[in-house]
Amino acid sequence: MPTSTERLALHAGARSLITDAEFADVTATVQDNNPDMAADVAERIVEEALKFMAACAVTRGGGLNPSRVVDEGWHALILHTGVYARLCERLGRFVHHVPERADPIRHDPAALDRTQQAIVDAGYEPDLTLWPAPTDESIPVSANCEHSPPGPNGSCTGDCSNSGPN
Repeated sequence: MPTSTERLALHAGARSLITDAEFADVTATVQDNNPDMAADVAERIVEEALKFMAACAVTRGGGLNPSRVVDEGWHALILHTGVYARLCERLGRFVHHVPERADPIRHDPAALDRTQQAIVDAGYEPDLTLWPAPTDESIPVSANCEHSPPGPNGSCTGDCSNSGPN
């Protein structure tokens, strides 16, 4: 749960977590990877990825996963390594990403609900249209990975949002 200071910073809006120029660059990457995507959809995806990152940074205990659509924005953020490093530093925690191929059989629908609630707890309102089940292709994206619970011996096979020492 974020502190009152963290909530004040978060209430400034997810877009404020990175600069306008950085936001434009990351959004352009989403569009480059999805040439038929409208600019406003790409912007919403990046903003939702920022909300996801903020929720991961303030939520301890794991179990948070992005939808395939939100993962597209997370991938774009990661590709901009300087932006990603500064974002993680600002959030106070490095948010790891360990992708797996999408597999609807392994999908845990409760993980998306937990993640949306963590976004609310972090002070944001999730854009519910960007949180479809993995088989829902109403918003086509190039991202093709899924995140699942930790594997044998606690290895991080997909619950990547809270792995690592930070």
